[in-house]
Amino acid sequence: MAEKLVFQYDQVGDILYINKCAPYAAQESEEIGDEMIARLNPVSGEVENLEILFFSKRLNADFLLELPEIANLRLAAS
Repeated sequence: MAEKLVFQYDQVGDILYINKCAPYAAQESEEIGDEMIARLNPVSGEVENLEILFFSKRLNADFLLELPEIANLRLAAS
């Protein structure tokens, strides 16, 4: 089954969540710099979720948002 990226924005916390799956308790968290947090699969170490803090401030500023992750994007099967 193809994984889809789900984007959710929390206005109160000003956090953009990018999820390949729902977060779960066993995931490991790692700060990956520039106020971003990666949630990792505890077995494979694969990034399953990203949290981008202070997201609206990044959009309002002339700020280039770069994720320190390698992306392998493909169209999800319908």
